[in-house]
Amino acid sequence: MAKKKTSLRVAKVASRQLRSKKTGTPAKITAASALSQREKVKRRKR
Repeated sequence: MAKKKTSLRVAKVASRQLRSKKTGTPAKITAASALSQREKVKRRKR
C-alpha cells in the first residue's frame, strides 16, 4: 500500500467541495477520498 499524503492545499479544496451544494456526487467522492488520505493534525489544548 502506498504511503501518499494529501497536501494541505488539496485538503482545503476538497473540504470546500464537500460543503458546497453545487458539487456533484463524483466530485464529492473524489474529495472525500483525498481527505481520507490526509494525515491527522494534532492540535494543542489552550
